[in-house]
Amino acid sequence: MKERLLAGRFTTPTPVQAAAIPQALEGKDVLATAQTGTGKTLAFLIPVIEKLLTQQKPGIAALVLVPTRELAMQVATQYNALRGKLPAAALVVGGLPERQQLMAIRNGARLMVATPGRLEDYLDRQQVQFNALHTLVLDESDRMLDMGFLPAIRRIARTLPRERQTLCFSATMEGDMQRLVKDFTKNPVRLTFGSTLKPAENVRLQAFEVPMDGKQAMLHHLLGKETGRCLVFSRTKRGTERIAKTLNREGINAAMIHGDRSQSQRTAALEGFQRGRFRVLVATDLASRGIHVQDIVHVINYDLPEVAENFIHRVGRTGRAGGSGVASTLFVKDQRTELFQLERALGIKMERMRTDGSQPRPKEQLRPSADRPSDLTKPSLICLPGEVLQVQLEG
Repeated sequence: MKERLLAGRFTTPTPVQAAAIPQALEGKDVLATAQTGTGKTLAFLIPVIEKLLTQQKPGIAALVLVPTRELAMQVATQYNALRGKLPAAALVVGGLPERQQLMAIRNGARLMVATPGRLEDYLDRQQVQFNALHTLVLDESDRMLDMGFLPAIRRIARTLPRERQTLCFSATMEGDMQRLVKDFTKNPVRLTFGSTLKPAENVRLQAFEVPMDGKQAMLHHLLGKETGRCLVFSRTKRGTERIAKTLNREGINAAMIHGDRSQSQRTAALEGFQRGRFRVLVATDLASRGIHVQDIVHVINYDLPEVAENFIHRVGRTGRAGGSGVASTLFVKDQRTELFQLERALGIKMERMRTDGSQPRPKEQLRPSADRPSDLTKPSLICLPGEVLQVQLEG
């Protein structure tokens, strides 16, 4: 597997990988809380593959549960690149041919990557068994709970052997996460890396105040300065389509992904973006955790996010695994207060830039509009889902 890791340019483990992999290889349950983009996927895939290579009992031996189809497909792709002589992963998600998924299970797959809802359907029809399972991975656990998958996860867990290893990875430790950890793990090694609701330090944060009709021109200018992959976020599906179509008319190859796109359209957009056919991907927040593409150099928030946590997952698509990146946020004058609230909620400060829609220049520190002095005393539109629970690193 070392050669395959080197071929994929994985040469130095990230802090999450360096801490989690040895504990997982020793058979311990692991609870890792870290920002997105820190290499969590390899942190569980490497020990899982090592265990699969040493234990040859037929059947599904490792189950990875994830919140979205896109993330499931990318985890399966990364596993298949590292598996060597092991069978390909069985992918159990909605929107793909069921026959193909069942065939992978029957052909001897040792690892399954699934979304909870679709796997629960298969269990109800008795189309899958887990008698040989030794490892359960809960990836982006907090996201699965946010999407209401806790009952499905409990239903799935009842079909698994009681004696198993559980590896749990999450961006936060809020709400039902504490209960999930208590119910699904045994004396887990708890690993926390930095603040879980702050962008990575190696991402440059900048904000551009633009005229009401100047966003598209500013976006075109920012994209024109880049040669690598860029990711653009819009709040709405309609906005996503309008931005992508305008960029293509301007000669910038762009794809889009949002909730109303079919699975085949979403897959084609992600694959085209990853392979370089599209230099720009325009997405809604639905996709912010499902995009795991290497070497995204610039994330552009065309619209401010509705909640602070979405900002973290947006900008987490760049500066991954120790690399550097840039995250630019576009806002208009009337959104100054909203931007301040976002910064205050996250404890961050963005470098302010001002532009006429084409060439940006550094500007003086902006303040909320004088005609809206009471906005900071009103309930914030940018809110956190709950108090962040910091878990101390244990050996």
